[in-house]
Amino acid sequence: MVGIKDVAKHAGVSVGTVSNVINRPDMVSEETRHRVQSVIDRLGYVRSESARQLRAGQSRIMALLVLDMGNPFFVDVARGAERAARDAGLRVMMCNSGQSPSEEAEYLALFAEQRVRGVLLTPADATGRNIETFRRHDIPFVLVDRVAEGATECSVSVDDVQGGALAVRHLLDTGHRSVAYVSGPAGLNQVKDRREGALQALAEAGLPASALRELPTERLDVAAGRDAGARLLGLAERPTAVFCANDLLALGVLQSMYAAGVRVPEDIAIVGYDDIEFAAAAVVPLTSVRQPAVTMGTMAAELLLEETESEALQRHEHRRVVLQPELVVRRSSLAPR
Repeated sequence: MVGIKDVAKHAGVSVGTVSNVINRPDMVSEETRHRVQSVIDRLGYVRSESARQLRAGQSRIMALLVLDMGNPFFVDVARGAERAARDAGLRVMMCNSGQSPSEEAEYLALFAEQRVRGVLLTPADATGRNIETFRRHDIPFVLVDRVAEGATECSVSVDDVQGGALAVRHLLDTGHRSVAYVSGPAGLNQVKDRREGALQALAEAGLPASALRELPTERLDVAAGRDAGARLLGLAERPTAVFCANDLLALGVLQSMYAAGVRVPEDIAIVGYDDIEFAAAAVVPLTSVRQPAVTMGTMAAELLLEETESEALQRHEHRRVVLQPELVVRRSSLAPR
């Protein structure tokens, strides 16, 4: 492996000069900078981040661990986080738990081993045990798309109770009185909060909780939505509208309805959640509850940067930021009853 001493030898300069070219190029003459850089390129030298971290005492890597990088919602969260990190001279290590608590635990252990600057985390473990174990390493973290329950960490989330209520109020306003809720893993707070909002909207309309027919799924993806759609088609008394815990589920339900010849929205209305890019591009444009995903990622990264600034460590106050959702109405829910 090529080291900094090899670069210095081939360029005919000191190790300190090579270090300045890499870290403080303004301190080196243009001629020397070009000569050293050409040697770096020719030898394929890559500086050791671990060595740099030991000297500086702090990592330049921020970790991001989400439930599903296949979900465009989390891609947008990552975009926001990466933008804020890049502006601060940091980089983001993006990881995917796949909604698996065991995968989450392994990644958190890796972050502790690498001594990352901090972690942006959408928890997969409903028990909180993974977070408690990670907390012992004294590495700051910010919860994303999840409200912090204590006062020992920051969080950035959306009011999912309000989001669930927005979705079902819209369906009630268009004449529906029987709604299916295609949910997701029961342990996820987001799934529970969106269900609570749906029940609130039914109660406001004087309807019983039984007017909401829940169809749980093990995952929050299109395949799980197709499976839920098949179960929905098999019900003896089929609800006239469906609210899904995210857009991927809603797109899967839409596929099932289309394949079975069930018209959307004439025969059944569908509302999703997240308002990912594919929602508007679906064969029947999808009504969805929009979450400001990029803003969530940006704000979470900014909170983490604020906490990890050395001069702020003693005066940082943990905050819970709750953003408001917005209903975006499209054709999938607009047929009059």
